[in-house]
Amino acid sequence: MISHNIPLKQIVFLFLIFSATYLMAADPYAFKRQAMVENDIKGRGIKDKKVLVVMGRIPRHLFVDEDLRNRAYADYPLPIGEGQTISQPYVVALMTEALRLKTSDRVLEIGTGSGYQAAVLSEIVKEVYTIEIRKSLSDMAAKRLKELGYMNVRVKYADGYYGWEEHAPFDAIIITAAANHIPPPLIKQLREGGRLITPLGSTVYYQTLTLVTKKKGGDLDVEQMGSVAFVPMIGEAQKVK
Repeated sequence: MISHNIPLKQIVFLFLIFSATYLMAADPYAFKRQAMVENDIKGRGIKDKKVLVVMGRIPRHLFVDEDLRNRAYADYPLPIGEGQTISQPYVVALMTEALRLKTSDRVLEIGTGSGYQAAVLSEIVKEVYTIEIRKSLSDMAAKRLKELGYMNVRVKYADGYYGWEEHAPFDAIIITAAANHIPPPLIKQLREGGRLITPLGSTVYYQTLTLVTKKKGGDLDVEQMGSVAFVPMIGEAQKVK
């Protein structure tokens, strides 16, 4: 009888090769997505395990046009039409982590865009309410999120300046467009102890990523988190100086 003793290291190596081949066949973007998480998100200081796991799982390439899919996991924004962009992965991760989300939270997003940020939120919290002022983007995002199975996300076509009063108060609010002030209705719709994050300042050049915590009595605790560049919020936000 001939004995075939294969070294354990070789067995492990063969298993890894098989697993990688299977993974690539099932999802050809898997390696790019993991590289994005390791290099551009975790590698730049994001520590929240929930954020890392979720962004390593969500197919970001399905939130951009087909001709841009090979660039979907690069760390820069990409156009999604109507002069709007899908934010760079690091900024999505940074803003999500800063909100210190819990699984029981209800979150309001202003600026649905492609729907990617809403998808990230939906895998972390109980409910996501997201508002988009551009109807074509609102319709496209709602369709995409539904097709991908994000059933805890509600999309509304409206001016996000006024929030979504019938579902307030929210545990967290994320604004993904720049304004020179925080819309008062959003502060009102944020519960005590809730967090709001927004690019605040000039709507032409750069803004300061600003985290606001609503304290007891309505006072605000403000933390500045560095420079960012977002497209401007339109609608009522442009009328108020």
